[in-house]
Amino acid sequence: MHPLHTDGHSVSHEVITCTMEIAIFGLGYVGAVTAACFGQEGHRVIGVDTDTYKVACINEGRSPIVERHLEEFIRRGRETGRLTATTCADEAVVQSEIALICVGTPSRRNGSLNLEYVERVCRQIGAALAQRQEPYTVVMRSTVLPGTCEGLVVPTLEASSGKRHGEGFHVCMNPEFLREGSAIHDFYHPPLTVIGAQSFEAADRLAQLYTDIPAECVKTDLRTAEMLKYANNAFHALKITFANEIGAWCKQEGVDSHVVMRLLTMDTKLNISAAYLTPGFAFGGSCLPKDLRALVYRAHQHDLSLPTLESILVSNRLQIERTAETIVQMGKKRVGVVGLAFKAGTDDLRESPIVALCEHLIGKGYSLRIYDPNVSLAAIYGSNKAYIEREIPHIQALMCDSLAELIEQSEVIVLANRDESIADHLHCFRADQTVIDLTRSVSPENIRGRYIGLYW
Repeated sequence: MHPLHTDGHSVSHEVITCTMEIAIFGLGYVGAVTAACFGQEGHRVIGVDTDTYKVACINEGRSPIVERHLEEFIRRGRETGRLTATTCADEAVVQSEIALICVGTPSRRNGSLNLEYVERVCRQIGAALAQRQEPYTVVMRSTVLPGTCEGLVVPTLEASSGKRHGEGFHVCMNPEFLREGSAIHDFYHPPLTVIGAQSFEAADRLAQLYTDIPAECVKTDLRTAEMLKYANNAFHALKITFANEIGAWCKQEGVDSHVVMRLLTMDTKLNISAAYLTPGFAFGGSCLPKDLRALVYRAHQHDLSLPTLESILVSNRLQIERTAETIVQMGKKRVGVVGLAFKAGTDDLRESPIVALCEHLIGKGYSLRIYDPNVSLAAIYGSNKAYIEREIPHIQALMCDSLAELIEQSEVIVLANRDESIADHLHCFRADQTVIDLTRSVSPENIRGRYIGLYW
């Protein structure tokens, strides 16, 4: 077994189109659509469900759920003999080479995920695998939290089958991106196909199912594939709520919110793009904090509550506090901070989150050294100068003239802004130092001491 790349990049391997025998456990929205579509693609599919009504529907050529075009696909699958259904898990495993788990993962009352259906299906599949000689692939298609495949699916299959993962069977994660009401269209037009696995062999085998689907196939590790669906759904929920709160605010101001949002989405360079969607340190500067405060204040004047927009600055402050706590946990007092402006390539210090971080550390009694090649205190004037003199009155005494000087005088080094000169100073870092990288500026293997990334 070879570990897959965890950066979400495609891995190029030759894939040969072939017909496969597939068992699909769970015949709800995801399972029924997946079964019907793979049958349409020429694969032999056997659906499995404990609900005899759903099984009967499939075998009679009817859809167990209301979904556009689904009944037509199921009827065609039955007519060609490529689609059947059963309540017997053993029968399904015997007649297939790959199983897709599409059972529900509902919420419990406390919000936690109920995985009893996943566990039950894994026990059933494992018991059937105990009598099987050929290797088998088990694919999680249900939405599950990171670590579920490694912590529940694999151990349950091993315990029930008596076989080892990677030898008698393989486990993959294949999140679905199907929307109710347009699920068949979404099956054939996904934004991408994501396969999480611990081996190239398993990933390549599963990828054969999607040879004719016009989307990039990305192979990654199990946990990344599990997490992706949650990131997607959280982002979708955030977008809907954001649009609704902007809509509520616009209504109070007599502005057409649909025009505003249409114009917003026309910007595919910054708004609807990868811009600003990289985990990292807090935001700052002269625009974002000020404009958020003004928007929220105006909403309050209208007695309008906008919880999502109101929480942005709160969450941003927590980013700074989390970073400060990471530094505190190091137990070392001499800290060097690379970068002071609110972002690299500027000398703007106004509402810089790095300035806020420095203030916090000074207040805790840390001996601080700061280096920013773009910040010359002698050249700072106006509101920028007034801000930094108010926030850190003795800033001049903390500034270093060079990166080498900062490295030499620090036990903990915080890379708060990207600085191209860091690459030229890697030899200056010592084995007894800790580097806290907030910007993914350097690779851990290039640091002789301890390396801590903020979100990786």
